[in-house]
Amino acid sequence: MILARIEGNAICTIQHKSLRGWRLAMCQAINEADEMTGEPFLALDGLNAGLHQRVLVTTDGRGIRERVGDAHSPARFMITCILDEAEA
Repeated sequence: MILARIEGNAICTIQHKSLRGWRLAMCQAINEADEMTGEPFLALDGLNAGLHQRVLVTTDGRGIRERVGDAHSPARFMITCILDEAEA
């Protein structure tokens, strides 16, 4: 699992058939202090996460391929939950 923040979305005019109908979210990995770690990446988003929301992203390729219904899907990252904001 990767803790990440939504930074935007991407639109692809040509894509693998298993990705059709899925929103592609631009994610930035972050640590617990909301500091950026690593490079941005694209993740499938079936939850419609909003801009700057914190999310958990899975890298479980087998689970993602099952979710999209294609054993040969190139999908590597998928948003699994949107994190609530912590109250102080």
